[in-house]
Amino acid sequence: MPTSTNFPRLILASSSAYRKELLSRLHLPFEVSVPDIDETPRPGESPEQTALRLAEEKAATVAAAFPGAIVIGSDQVATLDGEQIGKPGNHDNALAQLRKMRGREVIFHTALCLWNGSAGAAPRLQRENVQTFVTFRDLPDAELDAYLRLEQPYDCAGSAKNEGLGIAILERIDSSDPTALTGLPLIALCTMLRRAGVSFFTS
Repeated sequence: MPTSTNFPRLILASSSAYRKELLSRLHLPFEVSVPDIDETPRPGESPEQTALRLAEEKAATVAAAFPGAIVIGSDQVATLDGEQIGKPGNHDNALAQLRKMRGREVIFHTALCLWNGSAGAAPRLQRENVQTFVTFRDLPDAELDAYLRLEQPYDCAGSAKNEGLGIAILERIDSSDPTALTGLPLIALCTMLRRAGVSFFTS
């Protein structure tokens, strides 16, 4: 692992435990700071635009409080037939989401932003949107209800945790980055960090 003397301050701009766990896989020292932003989609904004804007706003908000740091922002927007699907918040909303999505393909837009506050950094800002195409199984209400009561994924857009029992209600996942669906595309992030001068394998 890089030492604190040769590694820039790295901050994850997120309250998500899932993103924190994913970032820890890279064995890099990092801190967490939760940005306070309005995540409401804007009128006429595409799902990709919403995800990219929010990822950048999260990173920029935290970067303003930590000059010189490298800040990671990420956001995810799920869509069915072009319509954005938010976090359900409760059981009834989650069941309604799963009923609507069963047997269908849902597109998850996972946006990533890396804000490099180091002096003379170039590029200062990197952004990417990673799409994941998820097909949900055509399951009866009883199974969907039972799943929700077991895992209670009410804080997840799409009402399913693919890293948990939710994988049992999914039929297919297509993506260039297997970590994107969980909320932080590590392949894209590693590329961005390398551009920022971060080394993963030197002490």
